[in-house]
Amino acid sequence: MVKRSGTPLANLDLNLVVILRELLRERNVTRAAKRVGITQPAASAALGRLRRYFGDELLERTRGGFVLSPLGVQLAAQIEPVCAGLERLFSTDASFHPADSDREFTVLVPDYVLAALGEPLSRAMNETAPHARLSVKVMKERLPDDPLEALRGLDAIISAPTARLRTPGIHGLELFRDRWVCVVAAENPVGERLELADLERLPWVVPHHPDGGYPASSPLAPLLARLTSRPRVAVRVESYQATPYFVTGTDRLAVMQQRLAARFADRPDLRVLDCPGDPPPIVETLWWHARNDEDEGHRWFRARVADAARGNAPAPAPGSHAGRGDQPLPDGHERGLRPRGQLQLRQDVADVGARGAFPDEQLRGDLPVRQPAGHQRQDGALP
Repeated sequence: MVKRSGTPLANLDLNLVVILRELLRERNVTRAAKRVGITQPAASAALGRLRRYFGDELLERTRGGFVLSPLGVQLAAQIEPVCAGLERLFSTDASFHPADSDREFTVLVPDYVLAALGEPLSRAMNETAPHARLSVKVMKERLPDDPLEALRGLDAIISAPTARLRTPGIHGLELFRDRWVCVVAAENPVGERLELADLERLPWVVPHHPDGGYPASSPLAPLLARLTSRPRVAVRVESYQATPYFVTGTDRLAVMQQRLAARFADRPDLRVLDCPGDPPPIVETLWWHARNDEDEGHRWFRARVADAARGNAPAPAPGSHAGRGDQPLPDGHERGLRPRGQLQLRQDVADVGARGAFPDEQLRGDLPVRQPAGHQRQDGALP
C-alpha cells in the first residue's frame, strides 16, 4: 500500500477522485471521459494532474492499449471503497428509516438493567431495524466521572437519578420502577416474613462492594440506614446477576431487584421474599445528551428502549402490594417529563443516590450502621 505524507483535505480537488476511479476502471481516457460526462481533453488534463500529484504514470501505454502501473494497481484496490464511502456520506439526510439503517447505538447500563431489558430490546431492534447495531457497555460500580462528556460518545446511559446526571445538557426519561426483594436458600430457617433483625443477623452477598468500604451512595443506603448493627459481608461479587449463585445452599442473604430476582423465582433451591424496612423504589431512567433531542434515529431508539421497559414488568412477588411504584408507566404516560423529554426529578428521590445516607462514614468491609437519632454530620446536615 502506498504511504504519502498527509495532505490537508482542503488542498485536494475531490473531483479528481471521480475521474481517477473511472480512469482506473476503464484504462482508457476517452471512455473515462464519457462515463464522467466531460470532454476527452478535460479527462487528459485531469490525468496529467493526477500523474503530477502521485509522481507516477498510473496508466502506461503498450501496443495493446493502456495498462495500470504498479501504483495504479494499488490505487485501483483502494478507490472503490473510498468512493462508496463518499457516496454514502453525501447521500445521508436527516431522516431515519429503521428498515434500512445500519446505524450503531451505544448504551451504558448496569448489569441488572441489562438482564431486565436486554432481551426485549434486542428483539425489538432485530424485528424493526434488522441492520442496525447495538453496542452495550456494562457499568462497573459507578457512573462516569463526567456523564455529560461521556454522553458525547454514548447514545444513552441507563441509571438511577443522581446529582451528576441532573445537569444542564442531559435529558432523561423514566423507564420503570422496581422494588427490593430478598433472596435466601430454600432451606434457610428464616420464615416467610423477614424482619430487619434478620438482615442484621444473616451474612450478605453484596454486588460491587469495593475492598475496604461500601459506597455511601449505594442504592441500598436508605435500607441500610434502618439497621442498628452492621451486617457481615460474606461474599463480594462484580455483578447483581451473580448474587443468587452464592446464596444457594448457605445461610446467606442477598438483597436484589425484583425484576432480576423473578428470573430465579422458579428455582427450587431459592426463595424470594419481601424486603423489610420498606426501602424506597428503584427508579431507572434513560439519559441522553440534549443535542440528540430531535435526532430521528435517536428518538426511534429511545422509543424502543421505553417499549422494552413497559413490556417486561414482572408479576408482583407473593405478599407484595399493588401500587408500590414498581410497575412500568402506562402507554401514553411519561412520569415527571417536561416538553421535549427533560426530566423533572423530585428532590428527595434524586438525592438518595446523589448524597447517600452516610457520606462521612469510613467503612472497612462492613455495611454502614444507623447513626443515633439527632446525630449531625460535619457539614451540618442530618444523615
